[in-house]
Amino acid sequence: MAQMFSRLNMLGIGWRGVRFSRKVTNAAVSAQTQRRYSTDVDEQNRHLFGLLFDIDGVLVRGRTPIPAAKQCFRNLVDGDGKYKVPVVFVTNAGNALRQTKAEQLSHLLEVEVSPEQVVLSHSPLRVFTQFHDMCVLVSGQGPVVEVAHNVGFKNVVTIDMLREAYPLLDVVDHHRRPKDTIPQTKDLPHIDAVILFGEPIRWETNLQLIVDVLLTNGRPGNPVTSLHYPHIPVLACNMDLLWMAEAKNPRFGHGMFLVCLESIYKKITGCELKYEALIGKPSVVTYNYAELLIREQAEKLGWTRPVQRLYAIGDNPMADIYGANLYNRYLKAMNRSRTPQVQAQGGVSGQMAADLHCDDAKCSGQVMVGGSFEHCLPEACSSILVCTGVYNRDMPTDPQETLTEHRIFHGHRDFRFDPSLTQPSFIVNDVRDGVELVFQLEGWPLE
Repeated sequence: MAQMFSRLNMLGIGWRGVRFSRKVTNAAVSAQTQRRYSTDVDEQNRHLFGLLFDIDGVLVRGRTPIPAAKQCFRNLVDGDGKYKVPVVFVTNAGNALRQTKAEQLSHLLEVEVSPEQVVLSHSPLRVFTQFHDMCVLVSGQGPVVEVAHNVGFKNVVTIDMLREAYPLLDVVDHHRRPKDTIPQTKDLPHIDAVILFGEPIRWETNLQLIVDVLLTNGRPGNPVTSLHYPHIPVLACNMDLLWMAEAKNPRFGHGMFLVCLESIYKKITGCELKYEALIGKPSVVTYNYAELLIREQAEKLGWTRPVQRLYAIGDNPMADIYGANLYNRYLKAMNRSRTPQVQAQGGVSGQMAADLHCDDAKCSGQVMVGGSFEHCLPEACSSILVCTGVYNRDMPTDPQETLTEHRIFHGHRDFRFDPSLTQPSFIVNDVRDGVELVFQLEGWPLE
């Protein structure tokens, strides 16, 4: 797979784009919700498309499936359980293995979901091979060591391992402070990079120890004698400030943890925390990786022509919609430039940089993503916003006003806010209405 990847800008920060004017509400598709999606059209006579589904707020709320999602997926598979179109699940969750997430989705949606259909926030780290042999500190929760090994990292140190090796570092919680005798410290390998998989359980511990690693250039047992800047590489997955679970209001996500880490580092050093890579929606690298999986799913379905369009269904304007629209802009630029190898400062071709107005001063790194570009990229990626998660249609008087006005920017610090990118191609009530709409737009019959 590695040889298929070529350079591309990881973030696309500062890209400016056009507005998406087509909108549809639930009323426009409600009459069709009882129909099943059909494939009774010859492949040569129909448009070929793929579906990218967010999970939290679109398919489930916490551990509870959204009823419309279960009906939608019963209609998306045939009598043998085979998908009628390529389907990939793209989530910013990252506290599990792909296999585990696939099994959870299979149980909740009552259809078979394979690991090859799942993109977690950390999945694109598989292509960051230049870091795989380094000793990395990983932060998050769940099976972080197994996750790190699964995406290619060979030498992993966890926060708990760091606490055990240097017991005097974690003292915010008085009950965890060493009592009486001072415990012996242990030697750990020099840490070369920091990988932030997702929000941890004890934020104060992770914030303290990560900052210790950055200030000591990877040797947290040493005193800080001078500022090491630029600091060792930091790669972060999942920039969601908020996400939707069972609670009636959104909950803090990993993006909130990143805000804390960035603020602390700048307060102490006076310098900006820099990221080698920011991964997960809305980063282009994640959608490029998902498109690779869509191609693989299309091949398994026996399709002989390339997928022409993607539809990304999500509930979060600042992650799902922003990311899908950003990727749509990337696809438009790539299809205009027709450049097989995209290599330039910031990771994009000169033509593409000009088209997308990439702000190189704010780009935080170059990455290897995507494909050989010898294949045909999709023509476009349309964004569909559902009202079952973070976005609530009933909150504003005019839904489009909230999505277009610069009121409060919930995106990551390193993304310049572009209100047009938060405008969905379509707004629907739920995921079932969204998929019904796609089948109608693409001319696929409804049974």
